[in-house]
Amino acid sequence: MGLSTVDAPVAPKAGGIDLLLHLGAADMVAVDALVRERMQSDVPLIPALAEHLIAAGGKRLRPLLTVAAARLCGQGLPNARKLAAAVEFIHTATLLHDDVVDGSSLRRGKVAAHLIWGGASSVLVGDFLFSRAFELMVETGSLRALNILATASRVISEGEVLQLTRSHDLNLDQKVYLEIISAKTAELFAAAAEAGAVAANASEVEVAALRSFGQKLGLAFQLADDALDYGGVTAALGKNAGDDFAEGKATLPLLLAVHRASGEDAAFWARTVGERRQEEGDFARARGLVLATGALQATVDLAQTYANEAKAALTVFSQGPWRAALEAAADFSVSRTA
Repeated sequence: MGLSTVDAPVAPKAGGIDLLLHLGAADMVAVDALVRERMQSDVPLIPALAEHLIAAGGKRLRPLLTVAAARLCGQGLPNARKLAAAVEFIHTATLLHDDVVDGSSLRRGKVAAHLIWGGASSVLVGDFLFSRAFELMVETGSLRALNILATASRVISEGEVLQLTRSHDLNLDQKVYLEIISAKTAELFAAAAEAGAVAANASEVEVAALRSFGQKLGLAFQLADDALDYGGVTAALGKNAGDDFAEGKATLPLLLAVHRASGEDAAFWARTVGERRQEEGDFARARGLVLATGALQATVDLAQTYANEAKAALTVFSQGPWRAALEAAADFSVSRTA
């Protein structure tokens, strides 16, 4: 069974992510094989738990960015594939850890691993995957790539801790919130693209451009996710709609709605998020307020701004299929909220 929807080429389309999936199909088959090889262990629980999450699918956008960046810079090196596998392991490890911290019940449409094997097992298998990621980085022999992804791992952890300490803070301002998602989400997108460029021995201008592209794409992607929690449906999300609200996460749609609230609405937010006292029907009201105040649309608009900035970062490259595919991926990050 393949790791993702890129196991076989698909017919490219004008928009969405299909062109990137098509162009990166052969590379991602190789990344798939490498991931499955390196997630094996003599301890049976490790591959079983890792397989549960990895086999659940997803677009594999982060490792795709690594191989796409290398291809855009004119190289299809084995090192780019190893770094892509390392990126996937880092991402999967953070998901395992996050689900334990957040108490999430679904991940990629499947029961969260910690509900099957327990929180301790999920955390420890996440640690194993981090270790595998660093082994792959070392094998490339590139200290620069190792530094990029090691730094990203540290920044992601800082972002997660900052979010944890401010998760129910209704006074959180937009600047701090963007700092949080820049660290916890956009940093790995940026590092994935930057590492691919480094693996291809790209120029400093190209490396910087691809890092900027990844960072802006990651911001757009996370803001779109924030919007989807209030505007999407469970079947399309791969998690429960309203999970962020239930967990009391102060995401941008909620923060904007809170800042625009008064009277009974302000008291509602204080009870449901500030005090974490939620009752049946509260999410429906929360969704209604997010929509009525324009907070949802404002979040989507900001996501689109970052997607546009991501595409602008690619203007240092000549027009071609890989650039077009990355531009379409930026549009896709926001269009899935429609």
